[in-house]
Amino acid sequence: MTSIQQIDTVEHAAATRDHPQPYRELGLKDDEYQRIRDILGRRPTDAELAMYSVMWSEHCSYKSSKVHLRYFGETTTPQMREKMLAGIGENAGVVDVGDGWAVTFKVESHNHPSYVEPYQGAATGVGGIVRDILAMGARPLAVMDPLRFGPADAPDTRRVLPGVVAGIGGYGNCLGLPNIGGEVVFDPSYAGNPLVNALCVGAMRVEDLHLAHATGVGNKIILFGARTGLDGIGGVSVLASDTFSGEETGPGRKKLPSVQVGDPFTEKVLIECCLELFREGLVVGIQDLGGAGLSCATSELASAGDGGMRVELDRVPLRAEGMTPAEILSSESQERMCAVVRPSDVDAFMRVCDRWEVTATEIGEVTEGDRLVITWHGETVVDVPPRTVAHQGPVYRRPVQRPTDQDALRANIPDALPRPSTPDDLRDTVLRMAASPNLCSRRWVTQQYDHYVRGGTVLAQPADAGMIRIDETTGRGVAVSTDCNGRYVRLDPYAGTQLALAEAYRNVAVTGATPVAVTNCLNFGSPEDPGVMWQFEQAVRGLADGCVALGIPVTGGNVSFYNQTGSTAILPTPVVGVLGVIDDVRRRIPTGIGGQAGDALLLLGETRDEFGGSEWAHVVHGHLGGRPPAVDMAREKLLAEILVAGSRDGMVSAAHDLSEGGLAQALVEAVLIDETGCRIAPPDGVDLFVWLFSESAGRVLVTVPRTEEPRFTDMCTMRGLPWTRIGVVDPDARALEIQGVGSIGVAELRETWEGTLPALFD
Repeated sequence: MTSIQQIDTVEHAAATRDHPQPYRELGLKDDEYQRIRDILGRRPTDAELAMYSVMWSEHCSYKSSKVHLRYFGETTTPQMREKMLAGIGENAGVVDVGDGWAVTFKVESHNHPSYVEPYQGAATGVGGIVRDILAMGARPLAVMDPLRFGPADAPDTRRVLPGVVAGIGGYGNCLGLPNIGGEVVFDPSYAGNPLVNALCVGAMRVEDLHLAHATGVGNKIILFGARTGLDGIGGVSVLASDTFSGEETGPGRKKLPSVQVGDPFTEKVLIECCLELFREGLVVGIQDLGGAGLSCATSELASAGDGGMRVELDRVPLRAEGMTPAEILSSESQERMCAVVRPSDVDAFMRVCDRWEVTATEIGEVTEGDRLVITWHGETVVDVPPRTVAHQGPVYRRPVQRPTDQDALRANIPDALPRPSTPDDLRDTVLRMAASPNLCSRRWVTQQYDHYVRGGTVLAQPADAGMIRIDETTGRGVAVSTDCNGRYVRLDPYAGTQLALAEAYRNVAVTGATPVAVTNCLNFGSPEDPGVMWQFEQAVRGLADGCVALGIPVTGGNVSFYNQTGSTAILPTPVVGVLGVIDDVRRRIPTGIGGQAGDALLLLGETRDEFGGSEWAHVVHGHLGGRPPAVDMAREKLLAEILVAGSRDGMVSAAHDLSEGGLAQALVEAVLIDETGCRIAPPDGVDLFVWLFSESAGRVLVTVPRTEEPRFTDMCTMRGLPWTRIGVVDPDARALEIQGVGSIGVAELRETWEGTLPALFD
């Protein structure tokens, strides 16, 4: 943001209509700037220009995605909305999970800031999503982090990944929030544009739900938390609304906005302060200050209210001298909240803040009319209709065109790739796959996170889904999982997105929880590319249609465009998060093999020859082409119902989802999670390579006690779910024994699986 030396008032702006302004440098197009002038009937002041530029950015206004995102609302049925207390458009989605409890969850992106400054970019991504959950009135309970980087052995990945992981761990650990899951994926498309998505989940009593609105004429606006500084001016709102040129880190790099600087200890105190304010009933409306800072908080609160707002900007506590109104409004300094408070409650509000040593300042009030008026030392620097800033920005129907290479990509099927057939070759392939960057152990990453702080964690890495207890009395809990295979989405955006939904849904179900709601973070390239917009449109429709088939709603999410370097876009990556509910966490299904000697290992679902976009084709042959695995939402729903029933009736002692790497990888991970062995016997007549490495969807490996095997298999048969008995648990073997492949000892498997990331990043 350009520093403005002379304060530009509304009066001055009206008198100098032709005064040139740097609107292009702030990301506004000619027609957008002219529209602002038309709205105001004059040129904007420098402060107004700053507000419109950040609020009309792609990151804040969703101007290229709105026309497509409406499809979520159009397809959500009354039955899907039944348990949804807050949805798209709020800070985070909220669902009623029973017994008077509500759970809120959301995932957002902090991609470009994390490339520019990995530690602070990732840390403030965690801080921002936590405040979104807090702003709904909930106590944040846990975080997750879906991450994607360039090639694991690339020099820049060695720069970015350790900083990102340290930032996530540093901020989350200091907040005292467990990290219960996520993803780490490597692909050349993410080189120069990593994806750092952050999810938070929180819980509250249903009656404690809070929304972001400024209602009640005369109610006071109180800014509380950290002081406002020059860090993060323009920050994520600008960084996330443009494409990297490829020279950001070189000698000729362009000037970038500063990345926000986080202080988790300030946020920890802010969380406790907010929760006490909620308990005491001292808050009418509340909004966190994240992307676009005060510009967002003031305009959105006023826009969602029943009147206008007046703000005295010179009352904002600052930590830098000489800041201008435009800089104060655009600053994305962290750990700040903005509350609407009744005049009679202001003293009590301030006492709570004082007790927690949180800086709090009354900066304005709700007014009659429909104007947001901001003054600076008595001079008016902003006088705008707030909805035009917050909710009436540009809406673009970008050109949509199927990429010209899509047919060739789909035609490049992997069927002709050489496949291993001998026992030695198959054994070597099992080990090679287990050691590959996308399938190897994430322990080097996850050991830097605290999984069990607060004492509510029930399942965490490397479980298929994270699970936390939300009610100590009843044991009620929730499970959360995120997923996306960008290669699948590149091959078929509609089906690939449904595969992401299906796997996240399945990961929740294998814990014994019932999936109830969806959030998303839609990471794509430039919306100015018609091919990217085709991918985006198809992904949105695939996700919405999949949710209808499963009967669960999309409660909110995030769109992240411009994820590309120069003309090279990332793989389309619509990360899907699914939330599930379990009435008693004591009946959870653990991930792994578990069980006792002789317990049955069953493979649920059907295996087909499906290798388009597979990890085997990628790792062994560097191939991407063909069609992704078929997805059947009705089958996924049936599978989930059977897993939940198996959990409720004590018929399943362990389970593990099958996804990347197929059955072979699931067996490797299950054996290592439980440090036990098993003996596997493939069915007669199967192609052993296909059986082991296919990535067909809708499959789960379950362990069933011998006493429960007839009852469980009868249930599967009666409900039409295919199942196959493939082996038994054998703890004494201390090996994965596969008939036709051979025996691989637990020690060899562990060395292979866990050695990759430490060798690359230690």
